[in-house]
Amino acid sequence: MAKFEINWIIKLFMRLAPKSFLRYVAVKQGLDDRKVKYAMKLFDGVERIDITPLPSRSGRGFIVCLDSKLSLFFYQDGDHFYFDGLEMGEYEKGDVTVFDKLGS
Repeated sequence: MAKFEINWIIKLFMRLAPKSFLRYVAVKQGLDDRKVKYAMKLFDGVERIDITPLPSRSGRGFIVCLDSKLSLFFYQDGDHFYFDGLEMGEYEKGDVTVFDKLGS
């Protein structure tokens, strides 16, 4: 991993305005900074995140559930997953072992 120096102005920016700093870095890397802003807003105040595999008959994918009330669905498309939509309601706890067998 290459080492690089961070000047004092950037360090100050990181310390005083971390969310703005992340948006700045996003722009520098060619990412729409609104995506960082929206991601931070989505997870702001979330106390619980559960991940559940999709039932096998639904296709390969997973569900991310926020605070047992909002579920985000992701399905596999070749070598990646895509966001398919969301649902709201009361949801059960997820599976904390969902990633245990990765890399085996």
